[in-house]
Amino acid sequence: MSHILELRNLSFIYGKGTPFEKKAVDDVSLTIEKGEFIGIIGHTGSGKSTLVQMLNGLITPSEGQVLLDGKDIWSEPKKIRDIRFRVGMVFQYPEYQLFEETVYKDIAFGPQNRGLTGDELDKAVRKAAEFTGLRPDMLDKSPFDLSGGEKRRAAIAGVIAMEPEVLILDEPTAGLDPMGREILFSQIVNYHKEKGNTVLLVSHSMEDIARVADRILVMNHSHLAMLDTTKAIFARGDELETMGLKVPQITKIMQVLKAKGVDVPDGILTVDEALEVLSSLLKKEGKLW
Repeated sequence: MSHILELRNLSFIYGKGTPFEKKAVDDVSLTIEKGEFIGIIGHTGSGKSTLVQMLNGLITPSEGQVLLDGKDIWSEPKKIRDIRFRVGMVFQYPEYQLFEETVYKDIAFGPQNRGLTGDELDKAVRKAAEFTGLRPDMLDKSPFDLSGGEKRRAAIAGVIAMEPEVLILDEPTAGLDPMGREILFSQIVNYHKEKGNTVLLVSHSMEDIARVADRILVMNHSHLAMLDTTKAIFARGDELETMGLKVPQITKIMQVLKAKGVDVPDGILTVDEALEVLSSLLKKEGKLW
């Protein structure tokens, strides 16, 4: 693997030079490899959203650098728009950004601005719609006639259609019902598997992060507190709890079982993993304890 993103001593200060000055991100340095799926977690106000908004130039660092493929994204400020095509951002409640007459036109807006036309544009729109589970007949509808979950998918399709090398999703399932969350989340996972690009997912759901992330970045009071494999991060449950975070519920349950003497391994992160382990024990022993 090779680095797609590198952060060097990155900081951002809101209200710099005023009585309300606040350092939202403080001296963060890290590298992200091409093709990785990175989970980003942290308490409210920890600096997660500010951090990711610096990755595609939506806000300019107060200090430090963001390097994309080894080049500072602000080395040529007039070309920052090109960076935003390469590093796509999906905000919380992206459906509020829908504005075109039809779903098709909304999805086409980004790739058109990138220069796609004709069959190439049509292919990009329809492929992005397919990735996000929008049926072909939905493309001619007004985006405002869609359900909440469908609007969310249409907005995400508009970013995917630009074929970014890095896709950043800031709480993409916030506010959706359980079915809508599961559908959208599965489609994001499938998109990553098929495209093999880099995905950064900001989420408060430890369960979602545990299912997909290769590594987890933990922000705490504007600092990078941890960056490690998913299993390694959730093995530090006590430290996470001091930051106002929790391990996935199933991980906690398995830890309780182990404390009661059940022979289960550490690092169980998903219900499927737990089911496999417990089924094996029940077949072998006929009981758990």
